Amino acid sequence: MFHPKGPSLIELARQWLASTERGYDLLAPKFDYTPFRTPDSILSTVAELLQQYAPISSLLDVCCGTGAAIQWLGPLCCHRIVGIDMSAGMLEIARSTPAPGNAKIELVRGNALDIPFGPIFDLAVCFGAFGHILPHDEPRLIRQIAGSLKPGGRFVFVSSGMPPKSSNVYWFSRAFNAVMHLRNWVVKPPFVMYYLTFLLPKVKWLLEDVGFTVEVLQPFDKPLEKLRLVIATRGSC
Repeated sequence: MFHPKGPSLIELARQWLASTERGYDLLAPKFDYTPFRTPDSILSTVAELLQQYAPISSLLDVCCGTGAAIQWLGPLCCHRIVGIDMSAGMLEIARSTPAPGNAKIELVRGNALDIPFGPIFDLAVCFGAFGHILPHDEPRLIRQIAGSLKPGGRFVFVSSGMPPKSSNVYWFSRAFNAVMHLRNWVVKPPFVMYYLTFLLPKVKWLLEDVGFTVEVLQPFDKPLEKLRLVIATRGSC
């Protein structure tokens, strides 16, 4: 689970006791060596499927972190890529890693629940960040992303259904969430990180309520075959 270049248990504990923003500032230099980074096997599959829409004029990477998705999607874009993240530390790492392709890259510190752009993007993506969005904020996140897309623009992300209650994944996730709720009740400011969030079919209904047309694909091989790629297209009105 832990890479030799990854954080120590003490460093993870310091992150866990910090706020969400400060925690990722602390983790940023070693984040790409943790299991929390979206695997290249997922990002490469997404990039391959999005080839059908290339060249993509403008891309918004919501909660871009250290820029892993930009590394894979950069060659598909021809004009502008914007990454937004609340952690200055994560953005600093992203800036230090040149991305392939010819598109201009802008990295902006900001909140995904208050995206500072109008409907100017052809594609928005978000990977590995939904656990930082509380359930009551999920509709707001979707509205913010919808407001950043041109008519016909697409919001692409990876999700899954709720794991069965008989599975180890279900009970591990529930136990982790219980610990995090206890931590956030005892320690302030909170560190928002939960599993079993932004799941299908609920997220499909939320997207459709905002006017998206939703396509759910199953492109991943084992051991990721339970994941789904969601392509939500904003209506023209």
